[in-house]
Amino acid sequence: MSPRVLLFTGKGGVGKTTAAAATATLAAGRGLKTLIVSTDTAHSLADALAVEPGEIAPGLHLHQVDTQKSLERHWGELRDYAQGLLAELGLDEVTSEEITVLPGAEEIIALLELREHAHDGWDVVVVDCAPTAETLRLLALPEALDWHVTKLMPVGRRVMRLVSPFVRSVAHVSAPGEEVMSAGERFHRGLMEVRELLTGDHASVRLVLTPESVVLAEARRTLTSLSLYGYRVDAVIANRVFPPGGADDWRTQWVEAQSRLLTEAEQSFAPLPIHVVPYLPAEPVGRQALTELGEAMYGGRDPFAPHAVEPPLRLGADELALALPGAARGEVDLARKGDELIVTAGPYRRILALPAALARRRISGATLRDGALRVRFAAPEDAPEDADTGLRSTSGSESGTS
Repeated sequence: MSPRVLLFTGKGGVGKTTAAAATATLAAGRGLKTLIVSTDTAHSLADALAVEPGEIAPGLHLHQVDTQKSLERHWGELRDYAQGLLAELGLDEVTSEEITVLPGAEEIIALLELREHAHDGWDVVVVDCAPTAETLRLLALPEALDWHVTKLMPVGRRVMRLVSPFVRSVAHVSAPGEEVMSAGERFHRGLMEVRELLTGDHASVRLVLTPESVVLAEARRTLTSLSLYGYRVDAVIANRVFPPGGADDWRTQWVEAQSRLLTEAEQSFAPLPIHVVPYLPAEPVGRQALTELGEAMYGGRDPFAPHAVEPPLRLGADELALALPGAARGEVDLARKGDELIVTAGPYRRILALPAALARRRISGATLRDGALRVRFAAPEDAPEDADTGLRSTSGSESGTS
């Protein structure tokens, strides 16, 4: 059985690591075998829990990725080929090593390690993600890489078989062998298994924010972007909230401002629950303080129960629906290219491969309403012979989007 997977993300400094650690300690305290891991290179989890990685309490295990060892295992063959190729081109060893450092390596390796550990009998897996922008790039990576690999890898293999004998004699460099191509495929397959785990029925994201206008605006965009990429958000955690009352004007003004923003958040994120965490008199460090914080954060709700959030992407007989909560019509762009649908929301883009039943049909219209993009497809007999006709719309005038 798959574990309950909970990912925590938010703008830097809002307390997502504390929220993740409090959730994990609460789970272990309730008898659930719990793993907590971080994709954040800052590695603040051990500091928040005031422990070293390992089994830190009965049923609670903190895993901190050994990046160097894991990188060698997952990326070694590809890196060795790249370094050898650069050396043949005349670059020195130090320069070759610097150039072949995989961008975002620590975060990617953390995801691959998560996949390996997720099915080791855990009841709950808590993931402390990097700040929002890095998390979105990371979560978009598996599907983006899948698109490129699916398109290029079969062609690449055929081309390499044909040109390998000539590459050494003409270009005076080594062509990638079968072992390098296979290593690339394993790397790609591992990332796709990560995506399957994190978009599955047992996984969800929790957005952590503080009641500040800038933070709230970013959280709204994050909800839209996560939905675009197929990740389900099941709750919002409002951290560092001043309790009502106070004897001075300074605190009264903060309470009033936060109250207005919390009301705005409830409207923005409805129907998601918002768990309010009071501004504590001291930093919660250690398992006892974090467990108490977890109890206060979730109140009487079960934070580990299966969520009831539907997958953002739903396919019908003649319609594709993609949840884009918070997206404005002017921010959404829709394009058709062959059997692919390209959806852009703000700065983020997703390429959706249409199933065969819809790929053969033309788009009859699209609407963005009530936080969902709905793309309608014409009946099969109405489809033109050429299904590759492009479609692009930002305002609805060209495609029927309204």
